[in-house]
Amino acid sequence: MPTKVIRSRSVSKKVVATFVSKAGHIATIPLNEQRTITADWYTTICLPKVITELRKVNPERIILRQDNASTHTAQKTRQYLTEEDVQLLDHPPYSPDLSPNDLLTFPKIKNRLRGQRFQSPKEAVDAFKNAWNKCFENWFERMQIQ
Repeated sequence: MPTKVIRSRSVSKKVVATFVSKAGHIATIPLNEQRTITADWYTTICLPKVITELRKVNPERIILRQDNASTHTAQKTRQYLTEEDVQLLDHPPYSPDLSPNDLLTFPKIKNRLRGQRFQSPKEAVDAFKNAWNKCFENWFERMQIQ
């Protein structure tokens, strides 16, 4: 007789934004005390940290590819990226083949972290980074991104 595993609901879910480059993991930024990503949070907290890290790797040119989420396409975000001299690669609408994270990586990460409890947001982010790195190893080589 099959056994059904019943999972309890998480007490508290935390949302993080993660950025990677050809060089590897760039930044994972938690949404402290927020439930959704807004253009204000994205342009005042998230992107400044990401751009600072990217400039360490390549100070002369930053190219960013993000999906078509409303936060990413907001006028405030586009204006911020223009001011920071960040080139934006357009993301075609409804393009699941360009979103392997949604289809492959994030489910694997969720499975790795399922059932774990963390004492602090930092501990949760560190566990996420570790799971991300394990799922993302050699991804750029496999995708032959130049």
